[in-house]
Amino acid sequence: MKKISLFAFMLAGFLSQAQNNLTIEEATLAAQKGFGIKSFYSAQWRTNNELTYIDAPYNALIAKDTNGTADETLVTTADLEAAIATAINEKVSLRMIPFDYHWENEKELSFTYQGESDKYYVIYNIETKKVSKTIKFSATSTEEIIAPAKNYIVYLNKNNVEIAFENGNVVKVTNDPEHVVNGSSNTHRNEFGIDRGLWISPDGKKILFYKKDERMVADYPLIDFGTRIAVEKPIKYPMAGMKSEEVSLHIYDIDSKTTTQLNIEGDKEQFLTMPTWSPDSETVYVGVLNRGQDHLKLQRYFATSGKLDKQLFEEKSKTYVEPNTPLKFLNDKEFIYISEKDGYRHMYRYNTNGKQMNSYVYNDVVFKDFVDVSSKEIYYMGTANKGMDKLLYKVDLKSGKTQPVTKTSATYTVEMNKDKTWYYSQYTNLTTPNNISLNAVNGKSTVELLNAPNPYEGKTVLPKIEMVTIKAADGKTNLNGRLLYPTNFDENKKYPVMVYVYGGPHAQLVTNRFGGGAGGFDYYMAQQGFVVFTLDNRGSENRGRDFEHIIHRQLGQNEMADQMEGVAFLKSKKFVDADRIGVYGWSFGGFMTTSLMLNYPETFKVGVAGGPVIDWKWYEVMYGERYMDTPEENPEGYEKVSTLNKVQNLKGRLLMIHGAQDPVVVQQHSMEFIETCIKAGKQVDYFLYPTHEHNVLGKDRVHLNAKIADYFMTHLK
Repeated sequence: MKKISLFAFMLAGFLSQAQNNLTIEEATLAAQKGFGIKSFYSAQWRTNNELTYIDAPYNALIAKDTNGTADETLVTTADLEAAIATAINEKVSLRMIPFDYHWENEKELSFTYQGESDKYYVIYNIETKKVSKTIKFSATSTEEIIAPAKNYIVYLNKNNVEIAFENGNVVKVTNDPEHVVNGSSNTHRNEFGIDRGLWISPDGKKILFYKKDERMVADYPLIDFGTRIAVEKPIKYPMAGMKSEEVSLHIYDIDSKTTTQLNIEGDKEQFLTMPTWSPDSETVYVGVLNRGQDHLKLQRYFATSGKLDKQLFEEKSKTYVEPNTPLKFLNDKEFIYISEKDGYRHMYRYNTNGKQMNSYVYNDVVFKDFVDVSSKEIYYMGTANKGMDKLLYKVDLKSGKTQPVTKTSATYTVEMNKDKTWYYSQYTNLTTPNNISLNAVNGKSTVELLNAPNPYEGKTVLPKIEMVTIKAADGKTNLNGRLLYPTNFDENKKYPVMVYVYGGPHAQLVTNRFGGGAGGFDYYMAQQGFVVFTLDNRGSENRGRDFEHIIHRQLGQNEMADQMEGVAFLKSKKFVDADRIGVYGWSFGGFMTTSLMLNYPETFKVGVAGGPVIDWKWYEVMYGERYMDTPEENPEGYEKVSTLNKVQNLKGRLLMIHGAQDPVVVQQHSMEFIETCIKAGKQVDYFLYPTHEHNVLGKDRVHLNAKIADYFMTHLK
């Protein structure tokens, strides 16, 4: 009886632990399953001393002042619904979340509302509880921008630019055929920091816009399997070394109703970056970047004639120049230009004659975003702690003195009030899920709004997370890594490893965030008994120019060398089973996974490669040629990094996953890999998501994660 009781007790303990583990649904859809980290949304300063935000249950706009007095309900969903219904004469259903609003002044806020058959730009008065203005425009519109005087809204209707005025008039600025796309943020495939394609002049009288002619770009077939007979829906996809789109910039004058093209000389396939209006609305600044992406010219054009006024300066590089941020004017005569020409992406002050007045490179900080800009000082977000943190900095433009404003080692989001006396701070770090507060810039006062609890506390046992530093393959560069230990870790046991990898530019997986940047799937795999390891190799983001540019013309090579240093670190741990190491990654990470499986077949026994680049000659011009040049310019490099040339090395189990509608890494990559495996007599597993693009999103991601987990547990555990 005693033995049975002891067994029952042990079994009950085991079942209790098993029940505490995350399910695959909870790991994938954390927020929907009760594991979301509590936060506020749409935080904005209404006045210098009052902030507004939206909090659960998301049916009101809440105000909080810097004195720390009680929360005030400023606007409710019911208030807005009643006012809008009266203004547009139809039934209104409004959700506060997501709710993108803007304070026009202390009494009025503005937002866009999607009605039954039209969209409306709305200004609402919180005192009268009435709508003071509406502008009606097309329900199919995208990328809307409101004029400074709030008298018109400019937007895209499919591939053309339209303007809707407050008097009800609609003007069609362009009338181009399909594949001539005007005013779109999807110009140059969203590279070079492009997040819009329309810019209204400061005086509101002119509109600058991109025109992208892609009729000469090759059609790439995507197949819609949802019809009785599958239908081909081609996209325009400029592959490396092939014909690219031709982009121009145009200005529409609202008063004269005329359009003028900027007379930008050079190759038709060059890139037009950083479009910026001058403060007086008389000229436009453009960064003209050659297709080779190693020579940038900053040029200024007259807005009325489109003629070149002046070339201000040039920037050249032996690797690549990557403009990512529009100019930021300090006054009529000076502006800030962002560049990494001295090693770290940071700020340079120029006058409008093109003379550099000062530079503001501070230690190894990488500039991320402007927060507030004046002629005397700039507040900005930048990195710290070897790229792990993101802090608020202040720089005095005259002296060049820079100092961090936020002091806690963390990843911050900040909103500054108008007079720069207070800022809204939201931060997270390894042990802090989310801390939100109002802070005096002088550091003398703080009002805490939220210190979010750990959403997993009492519901599951999260794995132990350790942040590690590893020497890169060059023997001198420190790399940031993250190690998750299996739940109920026993140092005397041997555990299998899942290496989660990305490794490419513009991405960082290891950060000073809650859990070190690990996600629910990482937790899940650790709870299933895996060591989960991630390393940001050279080539990844936020460590400066030389750290990233090491990848130029040889993608994957130095990245793999660094990842193998991570593997050596793992093998030095007695609890790691060196015979059971697997690797998983998506996109560039899929390329890395495939490359590691083929270049180090004795090390990696299992791999899952999602949406993988297989051969860079099938990737697009803007990203691909920046890092690899063209196949004609760098044939040895393309040959060296192609995974097709090493298929014969495959020994372990490899699962390749792809979205059939992927417009980023087209399915040809994985299909060519499969065909090469067939010819080489190599077995490989393959799974296709018929309706998904580059990422598998929504509820189907549960299916994806379950498949990946099952593959590792079947073949590695």
